[in-house]
Amino acid sequence: MKQTIGFIGLGIMGKPMSSNLLRAGYPLVVHDVVRAPVEELVRAGAADGGSCRGVAERSDVVITMLPDSPDVRTAALGPEGILEGIRPGTIYVDMSTISPITTREVAAAMQAKGVPMLDAPVSGGQKGAIEATLSIMVGGPEEVFQQVRPIFEVMGKNIVHMGEIGAGQVTKACNQIVVGITIMAISEALTLARKSGVDPARVRAALLGGFAQSRILELHGQRILDRNFDPGFRIRLHHKDLKIALETGRATGTPLLATALVHEVLGALQSLGDGERDHSAIVRFVERLAGLDGAGGGR
Repeated sequence: MKQTIGFIGLGIMGKPMSSNLLRAGYPLVVHDVVRAPVEELVRAGAADGGSCRGVAERSDVVITMLPDSPDVRTAALGPEGILEGIRPGTIYVDMSTISPITTREVAAAMQAKGVPMLDAPVSGGQKGAIEATLSIMVGGPEEVFQQVRPIFEVMGKNIVHMGEIGAGQVTKACNQIVVGITIMAISEALTLARKSGVDPARVRAALLGGFAQSRILELHGQRILDRNFDPGFRIRLHHKDLKIALETGRATGTPLLATALVHEVLGALQSLGDGERDHSAIVRFVERLAGLDGAGGGR
């Protein structure tokens, strides 16, 4: 019989991830502060945990997929939180993208109750969550990772054990650095093409055949051409992720100059009202600076 999985956080990523677990035959207990996705999953066969504590009391493995460090700390350690309901020996997996410091704080509290923890942030966006092709970067004990691996395999394809607790979050920070800087580079390149009178669609096609080829150029380059900035991954969340990267850089004495620049651009876009757009909307900021404000439309 399959383990009962508790899933807390049913947003743009958590809802499809938990749906995939349900379709794979795992008994599922869910909770979110927003009722609509809870009710949708209950109709599909999940149980309503009612609270974080309620989910933990009924689960063999508890997963959280939440926006930021304070959300995870509250869900895990706050009143009616996971720690109040979880049984010793139950496994806790945080798949959010948060600070490694918070991860280690929560892990210590869980360990004191006899609960092993993994940090397992993901990459691949909403599309990867829906299609169960996420990249999952896992920190924590090797033996616990092996126990949870079949669950990860329902949600993702590239699943790597990175090391001790917190290593997954450090890896995700590295991922977000590469993604943010690459989107910035693509935005500058396609804007330069437009300002120079060269078709940016043809520039993208040419670059995809050369050394500049990347998954980000393929997908986000097309988003930019289509002016499709409906969120797969929101600017405000990427801004938060780069803040985590910069804090980790300061703590380790690592200069992150380009990361700091992209962080500032994402912050500026939030102040301009674009925080809920997809992070490919970085191009809108570059276009404004280039005098192309509003050119080409965009949602």
